Amino acid sequence: QVRLVESGGGSVQAGGSLRLSCAASGRTLSTYTMGWFRQAPGKEREFVATVSWSGGSTNYADSVKGRFTISRDNAENTMYLQMNSLKPEDTAVYYCAAGGWPASRLVNEYGYWGQGTQVTVSS
Repeated sequence: QVRLVESGGGSVQAGGSLRLSCAASGRTLSTYTMGWFRQAPGKEREFVATVSWSGGSTNYADSVKGRFTISRDNAENTMYLQMNSLKPEDTAVYYCAAGGWPASRLVNEYGYWGQGTQVTVSS
């Protein structure tokens, strides 16, 4: 059984930065596509970014492109999301996911999910 645990969320002012981590246990995820999604109150869960199993290929939602960077360390079984120039509209619960098809942006194509970490950006 795969377990994903996010950390690094918090409250920041607009323009600030946060780094989220997603630690995996139970099985190595070195061959899995992994991704970050987020869900704001009253909204559906949405795609943020994906990273290929090797870390060599990444994809981003237009809303975060140029501000967020996804990466992974397979030796540590950990994925990261560096978030810079944060905006109030980035406020959401951020979830890490694993097991999707390569570059998949669809929630229902990921089989493993973390419990989420709250990110709050104030103006």
